[in-house]
Amino acid sequence: MGEVVSRDELIRIRDEARAAGRIVVFTNGCFDIIHRGHTDYLSRAKSLGDILVVGLNTDRSVRALKGETRPIVPEDDRAHVLAALRSVDYVCLFDEDTPQEFIAAIVPDVLVKGAGYSKDNIVGADLVEEHGGRVVALEALEGRSTRSIVDRILGARSGS
Repeated sequence: MGEVVSRDELIRIRDEARAAGRIVVFTNGCFDIIHRGHTDYLSRAKSLGDILVVGLNTDRSVRALKGETRPIVPEDDRAHVLAALRSVDYVCLFDEDTPQEFIAAIVPDVLVKGAGYSKDNIVGADLVEEHGGRVVALEALEGRSTRSIVDRILGARSGS
């Protein structure tokens, strides 16, 4: 089972991993309602290295990205659910609008995002590559998204 840690703890963990020659993989997101698309994505991300770190948007940053009705699940709950997944080693909250500062602090060996992103618009890609790391875009499972779940719930509630 993974752990929810502070950024300072994560930097220490990253330094220890680097000294031991372990590969640190980083991804980030809101992970509002955990679903199969998330678990598949995180499992494939973990397979790219030894340690998977998930940068988790705080409630404030989710609202800035997704609007006032989100997140549905509070940050502490989202963090603990993610940490309970077999593939996730560490979860760390970040409040910035992008993970740029977070990525600069830990400089992962592998930066992972969903295939909806091109390398040109993945925040932190240039920094990771400048330090010898790599950037990977993973395909999402078809039809598996938080938005589709929210839409189904709202449709069921309205009788649609």
